[in-house]
Amino acid sequence: MTELNAKTDSKQASAQLPQPPQQVDITIVGGAMAGASLALGLAKLSEKLSAKHAGLLNRPLSIALIEAQKTDDNHPGFDSRSIAIAHGSVFELTQLGIWPSIASLGSDIENIHISDRGHFGMTELNAEQFGLPSMGQVVELAKVGKVLFDQLQQADIKLHCPASLTQLETDMDGHTITLDNGQQIRSKLLVAADGAHSKVRQALKQDVTQVEFEQVALVANVQTDKPHNSWAYERFTDTGPLALLPMAPINGKTRLSLVWALDAEQAQQFKHCDKADFLAALQQAFGNRAGRFTDVGLRVSYPLTLSYMPRPIYHRTVFIGNAAQTLHPIAGQGFNLGLRDVVGLIDAVKTSIETSTKTSIEAGIESLDLGHNSLIHHYFASRQQDRMATINNVEFLVRGFSNQYWPLVAGRSLGLRLLSWCPPLKAPIAHKAMGWKSV
Repeated sequence: MTELNAKTDSKQASAQLPQPPQQVDITIVGGAMAGASLALGLAKLSEKLSAKHAGLLNRPLSIALIEAQKTDDNHPGFDSRSIAIAHGSVFELTQLGIWPSIASLGSDIENIHISDRGHFGMTELNAEQFGLPSMGQVVELAKVGKVLFDQLQQADIKLHCPASLTQLETDMDGHTITLDNGQQIRSKLLVAADGAHSKVRQALKQDVTQVEFEQVALVANVQTDKPHNSWAYERFTDTGPLALLPMAPINGKTRLSLVWALDAEQAQQFKHCDKADFLAALQQAFGNRAGRFTDVGLRVSYPLTLSYMPRPIYHRTVFIGNAAQTLHPIAGQGFNLGLRDVVGLIDAVKTSIETSTKTSIEAGIESLDLGHNSLIHHYFASRQQDRMATINNVEFLVRGFSNQYWPLVAGRSLGLRLLSWCPPLKAPIAHKAMGWKSV
């Protein structure tokens, strides 16, 4: 055998040998808004706590992020929808170093108008009343996704994309994650940020509680014939809530993001009818406060349910965002609650590092185990009250404002009027609307 042939055979044999698992501290499954925000926030924390800064870490945290789709492949987490990022969430994203890169994509929500169709109840929330420039921002997920993906590629993060979880093995010391490309990752802590149909949750056979609302959300972008002037609208109709969020104009045309809760039959009808019929039905349901609806883009729909894990933790595993809870969009709290999960987990990791390195300075991060029970339960305890309060509040709103039982109608109409007549009563409502933690 010649020397050249021997080298070739050696390379082929080496390529066929199984590669050792990639060793990391934290693996995040799911790279949409919650997962990407967590990965970037942890990378920033790692930099802050490294030897050149606080000196608590003698090497950076090793972070792996697994995402099945690139942002330009019809990514379900970064699609044509828009979301409201509340004022409190803008603050948290700024602290994580993420908001400055996406701020230019946001449209201000300066005022929120809330009304009950066919009844006398209505009120307004105004940023100026609370000494703020805005109540929050509206961003288009597709545009945000591209920016976050660029940041992930530049950060000190082991990005596996496109790649999917195919097998998960768990033992006392950690998780072994097998990807669809055959690569394996060995991780101390596993974070499931992979949405309502979480593969991690299914693999670990974890329970989820589901509440069916018998409603379907119809989502679309619509145009109107007058400027929105940074107004957002929440209107309660016979079929359920109808929300309109201000968006950035295109070619001088005013745009609003629509989420309309309907029964299944109406949703099918309005999804497939011609534009003129759809715009007429929308006008009748909403009224003329936002102007005349002149055009509508792609219409998509999805069933509305409330699903949540009573305990969004497991052995060396934390569930965040939609993997932990999926909310009805009635109050726009889905991403904002998920971001508070992200912030809570980053705080738990920071606390664990500070505690561990104080008790073992010389060993430093080499002895650090970010999947241990104290970190997992610290996170759970810090998040449980806010999670359950928000989940219960959203379910209460859906039940109360999707019901035409006359005592409830009278009560909610009076409640909305009282908010208008007595502005101090608006403070706790605005506090929740602006995405601050429920305590």
